[in-house]
Amino acid sequence: APGGGAALRPCSTRGAQGGINKPVIDRIIRVDHAGEYGANRIYAGQMAVLGRSSVGPVIQQMWNQEKAHLRKFNELMVAYRVRPTVLLPFWNVAGFVLGAGSALLGKKGAMACTVAVEESISEHYNNQIRTLIEEDPDKYKELLQVIKQFRDEEQEHHDIGLEHDAEATPAYSVLKTAIQLGCKAAIFLSERI
Repeated sequence: APGGGAALRPCSTRGAQGGINKPVIDRIIRVDHAGEYGANRIYAGQMAVLGRSSVGPVIQQMWNQEKAHLRKFNELMVAYRVRPTVLLPFWNVAGFVLGAGSALLGKKGAMACTVAVEESISEHYNNQIRTLIEEDPDKYKELLQVIKQFRDEEQEHHDIGLEHDAEATPAYSVLKTAIQLGCKAAIFLSERI
């Protein structure tokens, strides 16, 4: 359902009980939970700085979708019995600092951060979709539906960032590259630890 994905029902635990590639599913759910947790912290940091500005409602709308994503991955963690990454306390602080720091550069800086992060996440979700389709698209149908919807919403956030002048941020390409390197490192670590 547009506007946050609240209409998605939890994945059945039927699939979680057997016949799945547990290491692959654990890695996917763990890293996606960590990513949505980090995204929530980024938007919390941006709202702390820009919440009362003209771009505050735009950031809040994107944050609301991220909150729905995190709720869904919290459900999936339980349904598939996946432990969270031990790095959540670090992502808590790092996400907020990234969000607030980019917002201190102004509206364009916050949007540059959004573009960088959401582009990385959309690419990451696309890789997961390919993996699940190669594994068994019928077996992972519900999880694929969730990831595809969230990928589309992350892409919308990316596009919103571009519409709000992200590319006009001073040193945009340097900032974007640095944030995306951080995203790649966070993905690598959260899948494994």
